[in-house]
Amino acid sequence: MMSRLHTSIFLFVLVTLPYLSFSQKSYQTSRLSGKQPEIDGMIDEECWKSVEWGTNFTQREPNDGQSPSQNTSFRILYDDNNLYVAIRAYDSVPSEIVTRLTRRDNTDSDWVGVIVDSYDDNLTGFGFAVTASGVKMDLMITNDGMDDPTWDALWLAKTKLDDKGWTAEFRIPLTQLRFGKADELSWGLNVFRYIYRKQEMSLWQPIARNAPGFVSLFGTLNGLKGIKPKKDIEILPYAVVKAEYDEKEEGNPFEKGHQYGSAIGVDGKVSLTNDITLNFTVNPDFGQVEADPSVVNLSAFESYFSEKRPFFIEGKNIFDYSLTGGDGDDTRNILFYSRRIGRAPHYSPDLEDGEYAQMPSTTHILGSFKVSGKTRNGLSIGVMESLTRKEQATIDLNGERRKVTTEPMTNYFIARVQQDYNKGTSSLGGMVTATNRSIQSDYLNFMPRSAYAAGLDYNYTWKNKTYYFDLKFVGTRLEGNKEAITELQQSSARYYQSPDKNYVKLDTNRTSLSGYAFTFDIGKSGNGHFNYMAWLTLRSPGVDFNDVGYMRQADEVQQVVWIGYREYKPKRLFKYYGLNFNEYIGWSFGGQSIYKGANVNGFGQFNNYWNIGSGFNMDAESLDRSQLRGGPGLMVPGGYNYWIDLSSDGRKKLSMGVNAWLYRGFEEYTSMNGLSLSATFKPINSLSISLSPDYSWGFNELQYVTDLTYNESTRFILARLDQHSFGVSVRLDYSLTPDLSIQYYGQPFLFAGNYSNYKRVINAKASDYEDRFIDFTEGVELFEGEDENEWQVDENRDGNVDYTFSDDDFNFMQFRSNLVMRWEYRPGSSLYLVWSQGRTQDDTHGDFAFRRDMNYLFDKHPQDIFLVKVSYMLVF
Repeated sequence: MMSRLHTSIFLFVLVTLPYLSFSQKSYQTSRLSGKQPEIDGMIDEECWKSVEWGTNFTQREPNDGQSPSQNTSFRILYDDNNLYVAIRAYDSVPSEIVTRLTRRDNTDSDWVGVIVDSYDDNLTGFGFAVTASGVKMDLMITNDGMDDPTWDALWLAKTKLDDKGWTAEFRIPLTQLRFGKADELSWGLNVFRYIYRKQEMSLWQPIARNAPGFVSLFGTLNGLKGIKPKKDIEILPYAVVKAEYDEKEEGNPFEKGHQYGSAIGVDGKVSLTNDITLNFTVNPDFGQVEADPSVVNLSAFESYFSEKRPFFIEGKNIFDYSLTGGDGDDTRNILFYSRRIGRAPHYSPDLEDGEYAQMPSTTHILGSFKVSGKTRNGLSIGVMESLTRKEQATIDLNGERRKVTTEPMTNYFIARVQQDYNKGTSSLGGMVTATNRSIQSDYLNFMPRSAYAAGLDYNYTWKNKTYYFDLKFVGTRLEGNKEAITELQQSSARYYQSPDKNYVKLDTNRTSLSGYAFTFDIGKSGNGHFNYMAWLTLRSPGVDFNDVGYMRQADEVQQVVWIGYREYKPKRLFKYYGLNFNEYIGWSFGGQSIYKGANVNGFGQFNNYWNIGSGFNMDAESLDRSQLRGGPGLMVPGGYNYWIDLSSDGRKKLSMGVNAWLYRGFEEYTSMNGLSLSATFKPINSLSISLSPDYSWGFNELQYVTDLTYNESTRFILARLDQHSFGVSVRLDYSLTPDLSIQYYGQPFLFAGNYSNYKRVINAKASDYEDRFIDFTEGVELFEGEDENEWQVDENRDGNVDYTFSDDDFNFMQFRSNLVMRWEYRPGSSLYLVWSQGRTQDDTHGDFAFRRDMNYLFDKHPQDIFLVKVSYMLVF
């Protein structure tokens, strides 16, 4: 309902496909007799004639329930080891079939696909699709509609264009499916076709867009006799060599300008049973993974970055446990955040004059394994275990070296179970996470030795899954040295030291911290134009799951109501459109109102395939509990936000988009603006070039600068920050074949921040905005210091300096890029050639000058990394 649109139309359809009152179809397959069909896309072998064609597809998009513009038919055979699928996609205008070449799992052309529910549990589907150009796509469906596109199977598909349209042949090994033992099996089945130029989706078993179910509404595949569950063993050893070149630093023995290395490792997948699979990795390498985008974070909270490492991406949805209501895509409160594993070390040693340090940038993962799957009785299981080694910095002083531990050896454990009931209409589950550190140095006692979280969740649906409610409860406990628990109490997640928090107490003698979180969510999700939901979620002051999860703030109670309207049938200007309204209120556990607001937004697609979205948000005055970094909560005026998004027809060789937004704070305390553009050009079927520049600018009168002590009381210093940010993402995708591609990603990023109008807080909660601060008057209370970028304050105006603080005007410039050639030279086996380049600069101008800053950035000597990685799949 409220989820983002998937870039892949295939995935979008799988998530949103819904229900109409069509009767359930069935297809009768038969065992293959004689020679296997050659998988070449031709479907001309005699064996295909032994089964009937499956026909009579129904359009789902754009005209739900109507006949498709082009006919489609399919045949399915099987033997002891494989499922064979042949699909004939008729097309009256074969020359208009779109056959763009892309990397695997990218749907940018006509495609056909099949999904089977081999569990026959009405919840789980294994999907296989191929584009007209031969690009494969695969994914797993869980919980009757949640897609996991990271699932990759070993299978074969080929396509062929002819004067009738095009054809596709699949060979799907039974090792890639999960099913039980029986003399005769019946599986859920659906077959799909997408016509790119018409943006038309048709299905063999009709499922309408507004239905609450997906897999549960499939047709059936009958006639599977005498096949047995298969166990799969896939071992993928790899070897990598790497060369790194950087600027040589005189006197620094660790910066010689070059560094070379090599490594070997192994990934693997083993079927413990037909239902349960073991995935493991030993000494993993993620050198081919795209770099994170550049950011400047001026808040009290850490930045969130998406996971990009293959081992942690694949099958990750089995470990999803969000403590936010609604569609659960809020990343601010999740029990498992895989970026914690292999993170940058916590500790950075202080260096004496003349000392140099060689610091590890990440913690090395010694090994990790996952056990996951689902039994025939509806029990889903997911267990992950990861071990990272002790990391050490090497410190050199005139040739004498010593080691300093920067991160202790750490073990991460995550377990998730969920039992389905009543054919998937309800479920009961739980999740446990544990982080244990082997801390052997006193200076690392600021980290908890152990951190545990345990959660229970229950989901119930009724009236064919039209209505639902969810319950989730989590308890956490952290243990460690007094220093570690004190730091947790004083962290930005809770600020126990704040004078506002008379309902909690900062205790520097504590050696443990416990808390809980709870979410109740109820709503309607399907059937009809209107859907709605409401949720209540709370996090106690002591709850913390940040050691292996992600949480920004504890001590919060949140209530949200959302109402949405959807129209999927073409009307007047639009092919489809939707409207949303929501309101939200938050309180602290002390009963303080901390925020409230409302939002209205809409989206739609015009008949010419252009897309539009727009929204308006209004926030009331709020209590910002983090702005003063542990001081009292600061009353911040409300404001309003407006945005509009417009994009052209994505089917064209050239497509463009624009997004504009603004935020205006009441009392003129802030004003922010943003503009982003996008352009994608596909001059030939094998090449896609995209450019996405964005620019934002504005000011904030309440930017935190510092806090310090004067006359035995704390002074909180704020300032006006004028800021400008510019970035541009460049992507190039060139596919020579479905298995050989070259990708480039580059992002220059510039940020400038200039401080002025310094002020100190005198009454953070005064009813009038002007009474909350006193501005420093330059030349009366505020003077330039003797040191550069220093301000001196004569608060009592007696001619003496009472305290000083720094002027932090800054410019941050960064460039990151990756060039990757990937060749899957045989199924599951790949060769990577990688070139990564990074540049980082900073300055203290504070103003934004595009040409100056860009020249300064690219004058910086780059860090270049060249990497060759080869892997070879062994199947047993």
